[in-house]
Amino acid sequence: MNTEFDPEHGQSAYPVRFDWGPTGAEATIGPAGAAYAVVVDVLSFTTTVTVAVEQGIEVFPHPWRDARAKELAMRLGATLAVGRFEALALEGRHVSLSPASLLQSHDITRLVLPSPNGSTISFGLADSGCTVLAASLRNRRAVAAHLATRLWAPSAVGHAPSLTVIAGGERWPDDSLRPCAEDLWGSGAVLAALVDLGVEGLSPEARVAEQAFRAVEPELVGEVAACAGGRELAAKGFADDVEVASQLDVSDVVPVLTDGCFASVD
Repeated sequence: MNTEFDPEHGQSAYPVRFDWGPTGAEATIGPAGAAYAVVVDVLSFTTTVTVAVEQGIEVFPHPWRDARAKELAMRLGATLAVGRFEALALEGRHVSLSPASLLQSHDITRLVLPSPNGSTISFGLADSGCTVLAASLRNRRAVAAHLATRLWAPSAVGHAPSLTVIAGGERWPDDSLRPCAEDLWGSGAVLAALVDLGVEGLSPEARVAEQAFRAVEPELVGEVAACAGGRELAAKGFADDVEVASQLDVSDVVPVLTDGCFASVD
C-alpha cells in the first residue's frame, strides 16, 4: 500500500509515536521514517507471541490461515495454529491463537500464527526497513528496556531516535478497525515504561495512551477482564486467555521480527 498521508498525521515532529492498525503503522513508520515499531495486540496475538517465545518457540506471523499459510508451515516444518473455536471443537489437541493453549503445548519449535490484527500488521511490516518488536502486558517492561538502551543510550546522543507503537485493535463486522481498550492500555504500558526509563519526546497521541495505562494500572487485571474484549473472550470460553494476557511484567523476552520470524534477542 502506498497511501498518500498528510505529513502531520505521521507524527514525525515527535520521536515517539502511537497509532492504530495497519494504516496507522504505514503513516507513522513509512513517511515519518520510524526506526523501530512495537506491535501490541493484547487479546491475543502479541501475548501469544510472548508466551511462545518464553518457551523457545519461533513464531512466523501470517495474515490469514489460508493455503499460503499452510504452504509456509510445510516449508518451515512448523506447526500451523488453528482458530480458537476449531481448537475448542478438537478438545484442545491443537495449538491456536489462544496463549493459554501454548502453556499446555510441548515439542513445538516453530509456529505459523495467523491473525487478522497483530499478525497482519507484523507481516506487513516485515519489509518496511524498521525493526519490529512484539509487546504485551507480560513483557512490556523488557521491551521498553531493550529500546531505551539502544535508542536513548549515550551513544545515540546527536541522533534522532524514532519509534512508533502500533495498537492492533479489533475488527467490526464490516472489517473496519475497532479500537479496543486492552490495546490502548497495552500500548500505553510500553510507553509508560519508556517514560519511566527517562525517554522523552512522546507525541500527544502517545501521551494519551501512556496516561490511559497509568489510570488503569492499579486495577489492571480487573479492567482487562471487564472491558469488551475480555468479556467477549470469557463468554466464549476463553477466560484463561484473558488471565494470561493481563499479567504485567512477568516475562523478560523481547521478540524481534527477523527474516519473517519472531524470536527473542539477548
